[in-house]
Amino acid sequence: MRDSDRYLMPEGAKVVGRQDDVFEMRITIPSDEHGFFGRQCPSCTQIFRVDSSDYDALPDDLELWCVYCGHHTEHSEFLTQQQLDRAMRAVDDLGTQLIQEAINDAFRGLTRPRSRRRSGFSIEVSHRNKPFYPQPLPKINEEQLIRVRTCATCTLRYAVFGEHRFCPVCGLLPAEVVALDALAAETARLDGLAQLPAEVSASLREQGVFTRIWVDTLENLVGVVEAMTSKVFHSSVTDAATLVKGKGNIFQRLDDTADLFAATGHLDVRSVIDTPTWQRLQEAWATRHLFTHNDGLVDAKYLAKVPGSTAKTGQRLTITEAMCRQAITDTEALCRAIAALTAP
Repeated sequence: MRDSDRYLMPEGAKVVGRQDDVFEMRITIPSDEHGFFGRQCPSCTQIFRVDSSDYDALPDDLELWCVYCGHHTEHSEFLTQQQLDRAMRAVDDLGTQLIQEAINDAFRGLTRPRSRRRSGFSIEVSHRNKPFYPQPLPKINEEQLIRVRTCATCTLRYAVFGEHRFCPVCGLLPAEVVALDALAAETARLDGLAQLPAEVSASLREQGVFTRIWVDTLENLVGVVEAMTSKVFHSSVTDAATLVKGKGNIFQRLDDTADLFAATGHLDVRSVIDTPTWQRLQEAWATRHLFTHNDGLVDAKYLAKVPGSTAKTGQRLTITEAMCRQAITDTEALCRAIAALTAP
């Protein structure tokens, strides 16, 4: 009798081979209603999801990347805890039957003694071969995807549940993709604030929470552009490290960044972006610098950067949600323009 017929396994599990005492089982991992299933990083333990049809088409010796922390190892190491529990249930069912089989072999042909000595003792063994009924495998009930992402390089469809930097197959994502994702997160944060109940919103506004979040938005936009332009420049210019040495946080400064790219044979980004957009970016960057280094109090340096401002020295600037949303839109245009500078 074949092992696949010899051992009763629950639906979704099957014994497919045996070599000596080593059994090979195949256990299905059910996909969700969208055709995705989970992967869990063995390093940071966070879960992401991948499209099952895309995944099945990948090579058997595939190595996966954690989308969050970038841990890189053999794909079988990315089982989720629920998938592991499902597999262990099948292993337990097989183990139970193997133990039962071993007991049957041990007591086969054993008969009860007909007599016993007065000074000794006897042992009676009662063995009943009870039928085995496997229990259903546990279902998978993991976090469901919110939106599908598609890697522009390998076309793998996957879903994440937080800020990520890697494709499960390709590894590190392009700088432009990371930047645009970060900008989308800033918009989502502003959208979330707008959906707060009126009484909660009023209380937070009175305590200055909204203003602090708007300041943080501008701070984050500068950080997004700095990170992206640095990666783009270093990947496209051979002696990039030498050219930026001693120039401080050059990628935080818009004009200096534009000059740096232009000096290495790229187009001047200021000629790609329309003048009103560039002027708004200059104002947003100057405002961010003012709040970071001078608590928002206007100084001569700010007025030199924003000559059209009506604010006076010593006056504290005010920031609005509309200004932040416009700054996000303008920053997206800047990121796309910078990416295009080095596009093949």
